[in-house]
Amino acid sequence: MDTLAELLSGLAVEHDTRVALVEGDRALTFDGLAAAAGALAAELAGWGVGRGDVVALWLPNVLEYLVAEFALGALGAAALGVNTRYGEHELAHLVDRARPVGVVVPHRFLDIDFVGKLPRSGAWVGVVGAPEDADLSGFDVGGGVHRLPDPAAGGATALSRAGRAEDPVAYFTTSGSTGAPKLAGHPQSAVVEHAANVARAFDMRPGDSLHLALPLCGVFGFSAAFGMLAAGGTCVLEPVFDAGRMARDIGAHHVTHLVGGDDMLGRLMAEDPPAWPDCRRGAIADFGGRAAEVARWADERGTALSGVYGSSELFALISTWPAELPLAERVPAGGEPVSPGIEVRAVNPETGAVCPPGETGELQFRGYPVTSGYLGGPEVPVDEDGWFSSGDLGSTTAAGAFHYRCRAGDALRLRGFLVEPAEIESFLLEQDGVDGAKVVGAEGVAVAFVTLRPDATVTGEELRDRCRAALAAFKVPARIEVLAEFPVTTGTNGTKIRAAALRERATELLAR
Repeated sequence: MDTLAELLSGLAVEHDTRVALVEGDRALTFDGLAAAAGALAAELAGWGVGRGDVVALWLPNVLEYLVAEFALGALGAAALGVNTRYGEHELAHLVDRARPVGVVVPHRFLDIDFVGKLPRSGAWVGVVGAPEDADLSGFDVGGGVHRLPDPAAGGATALSRAGRAEDPVAYFTTSGSTGAPKLAGHPQSAVVEHAANVARAFDMRPGDSLHLALPLCGVFGFSAAFGMLAAGGTCVLEPVFDAGRMARDIGAHHVTHLVGGDDMLGRLMAEDPPAWPDCRRGAIADFGGRAAEVARWADERGTALSGVYGSSELFALISTWPAELPLAERVPAGGEPVSPGIEVRAVNPETGAVCPPGETGELQFRGYPVTSGYLGGPEVPVDEDGWFSSGDLGSTTAAGAFHYRCRAGDALRLRGFLVEPAEIESFLLEQDGVDGAKVVGAEGVAVAFVTLRPDATVTGEELRDRCRAALAAFKVPARIEVLAEFPVTTGTNGTKIRAAALRERATELLAR
């Protein structure tokens, strides 16, 4: 199977009446998903969508998102995932870069003004969940308005097989850390292959279920969802993350797998829900420095969470650590590639020489996960031998696994030594009263920012004293500032601390 249509058709035959998707009180079986995708593909073809076209999916986690993804793949077209939190500026950039022929939006979602934010691009607009008597004229941005059919309405439209293995089928926005976000594309064959590898690596089985509050428009949620579907399992979709509802749904739907950042799963931990006898496996990303704490809590409930690695250019979940490893070895970012078709190495950023196991360098990857290209440019940083430069620092092991350390731009050069911020952060997190820690570089020194647990009274100077007693002198932060909360940004894969904002604040602190 090399295309999305072949994948879904095979799943519909093998698992027919098994539930594939759940969203609130709506559900689709595998054969229902195939029928809905076939019906939508026929509608899209009637609206002029064909091979090579791009359609923006500005949707939360609803049934229609995955139905549209399969329908577009069947036609040889591609989906561009758009975060529902994006505003006019981000949308204008995406539309200018992607030139989508259509944009799919919900009729209503939270209090978001979809109509007001849509750029007048001339694309058609497809509206999801609109009542039959709703006036949709306000959604018209120059290309007309269409009402998307309800995927749960039934029907038996055959799924088109026009899509080819090499057709780009999904575009993901990059973090934009080096400027405006880029749009990294992946072909159908890579999506299908990776789905099977994710299912195998995370022990996803027919009848299993994945709780998915991570947005499908992000590579983390997308990769996890396709892995569970490829396994013949159920994706329990949450349009809006709510820790209390998530705790209830995990029990109600007999969820076996969890994925998310330590921010999301940490909020679940705070709910202190009852034990879940079915939840056995999951993936966790360390966005806020709490991954070890959250994974330890999950372990006590019988759920083995492992650190992972990925990016928009490489898919998410391209690596993970085996569930049987001790917690301390299982939680860090990195892991064993989920397929022999994924190669990884570390190279010296200055000389380009391949680093021996254990030596830190820039991580490079080769194989099917590497993006097929950025929509609208620029060139992908791939050398003549197919190695993609990730911009991340890390080291490999003799057994073929790797450890992610940090972004190359986050590494600290202190008195001639290359220091990973996580090394100082992990020490600070071990101190009584510290809830979160982030270390940045400014003016050639380290500056640390921490948040405290309720009722904690430790000061920045007291923490510096502890650093001086335990760390090498050049690793001791020049300042440790206590914050009420970190500046954060919420993206398609989770909530991350804004290191750039902290670097600016660190510079100001040092200047004073």
